[in-house]
Amino acid sequence: MDQASSQAVGVEHSGARPLGMLVAAVGVVYGDIGTSPLYTLKEVFAGHYGVPVNHDGVFGILALIFWSLIWVVSIKYVLFILRADNQGEGGIMALTALARRASTPYPKLRTVLVILGLIGAALFYGDSMITPAISVLSAVEGLEIAFDGLEHWVVPLALIVLVALFLIQKHGTDRIGKLFGPVMVLWFVTLGGLGIYGIAQHPEVLQALNPVWGVRFFIVHPGMGVAILGAVVLALTGAEALYADMGHFGRKPIARAWFALVLPALVLNYFGQGALLLENPEAARNPFYLLAPSWALIPLVVLATLATVIASQAVISGAFSLTRQAIQLGYIPRMHIQHTSSAEQGQIYIGAVNWALMVGVILLVLGFESSGALASAYGVAVTGTMLITSILVSAVMLLLWKWSPVLTVPILLGFLLVDGLFFAANVPKIFQGGAFPVLAGIALFVLMTTWKRGKELLVERIDEGALPLPIFISSIRLQPPHRVQGTAIFLTARPDAVPHALLHNLLHNQVLHEQVVLLTVVYEDIPRVPTQRRFEVDSYGEGFFRVILHFGFTDEPDVPEALKLCHLDELDFSPMRTTYFLSRETVITSKLVGMARWREALFAFMLKNANGNLRFFKLPVNRVIELGTQIEM
Repeated sequence: MDQASSQAVGVEHSGARPLGMLVAAVGVVYGDIGTSPLYTLKEVFAGHYGVPVNHDGVFGILALIFWSLIWVVSIKYVLFILRADNQGEGGIMALTALARRASTPYPKLRTVLVILGLIGAALFYGDSMITPAISVLSAVEGLEIAFDGLEHWVVPLALIVLVALFLIQKHGTDRIGKLFGPVMVLWFVTLGGLGIYGIAQHPEVLQALNPVWGVRFFIVHPGMGVAILGAVVLALTGAEALYADMGHFGRKPIARAWFALVLPALVLNYFGQGALLLENPEAARNPFYLLAPSWALIPLVVLATLATVIASQAVISGAFSLTRQAIQLGYIPRMHIQHTSSAEQGQIYIGAVNWALMVGVILLVLGFESSGALASAYGVAVTGTMLITSILVSAVMLLLWKWSPVLTVPILLGFLLVDGLFFAANVPKIFQGGAFPVLAGIALFVLMTTWKRGKELLVERIDEGALPLPIFISSIRLQPPHRVQGTAIFLTARPDAVPHALLHNLLHNQVLHEQVVLLTVVYEDIPRVPTQRRFEVDSYGEGFFRVILHFGFTDEPDVPEALKLCHLDELDFSPMRTTYFLSRETVITSKLVGMARWREALFAFMLKNANGNLRFFKLPVNRVIELGTQIEM
């Protein structure tokens, strides 16, 4: 699910009371897993799996769902994964940074873990397209139960809701975000109430809490046993959000919300639907809506639509947050990031991501046309990310935390076994429509690795012809050029070499500023860098200085603001005396050893269209000079 969803309305580090934090966490964290009852049992019994709608079939499936929620969500995520915080931040990119740090003494392992983390992040984007489509479709399909002859209106109505959701993103969700928590609390209370209503008709359904029924299902249906996990996993979609949203709420509110409200409501509703199926096997076509009394159907459709919109919003926001983290860590080209709230730093909007997701969601709705068809494609990306999370956290527990292998390995093997079974059960879905998130993930993985490797090669090519700074300063002493007043800041990845922009400026303008600053921005494997560790300053003499600014992968890279922290008598960063010199590289593909020609061409295209340093570092437009250079790769 969402990677650090940013709809926490005023709760992040705000000192909110525990109850307010719990309600806000329910609104942001549990939207996806909370809407799973809309389609999970419908897919199990009305899908292509052939599960018999009888006593043993219902009891077996309910046992599998219940114990999957306990093992995967309650034990794995709440009790263990939530402890793997990177200075309070969670999610696949934060965990990858932790695993990269843990495996530093083992370069090959480090490379493998980073690749796995990138695959997990890429799969998340595929999941980000399917979640809004299947959630909203499943909610609107309730109209088919309420009114006859509305089947043809389901897809158009779902598209209207989804397109409207994407269109409002650039305006922010600060105001409506305050309703997320109360609406989702009402949703979970309604889930629990419907479940109690169904269980009251057949209380014997509670016997399915016994795990023996799940084991028995595997024994009686050996061929179907593993395959049905591909549908059971629909009850777990969104589990990753518990970890991803930890940075906004902390571990305790998320855990309390799960055990106090979300888990009981989900279990009651699934068992209520199971009780309905025992009484009326025909209800398998849509057990969620058929569980409700007829008078409550229309309000339930409205509430379900609101809940699915909130779940979709969390996924979209998560995609924005994940993209920003990946940009800071150097895996995605820089994009324009727009802040939609003056109070919450986490509420952001990235246009390119928003429109790409919208196109993907529209294509999915038009291509699959129903939640049942989409369910056949759902799960591949989710289970892949869950499995990768288990592998990464294993490295963190054993290598970084130094937990006892005797106690830790059996638990980790249990996580990997269950996640592996869920993933194996979903692999056949790749050939049943599930190829879409996989192909999207592969494409994004290629883009991320190409960008990362291309930037490394670009730095290498620039370094090959770079003039060492000490030699340059010595030549300045021997033949001093004309110096002009003010401070010139040259952004460079190599603070010990002369930037191309500096050489070009000296060559063409024949002057140097009184103060010349070689500025390097470094991103750390931690979410936030404390103010006291923000900068390093070294003086080379002759008016030359090296400044290194340190940012975390969730920090706002505002260079002018950060430079205000550099209190040195020799340096003057006042706006009207400071000029920023940027270098714009143009890549030319060549036969030099590097990447494949098609990847070089792809990197050149991404570099050309990437957001420049000017906007990304919030440099003043009227104080920037950009100089171009061509680099062969």
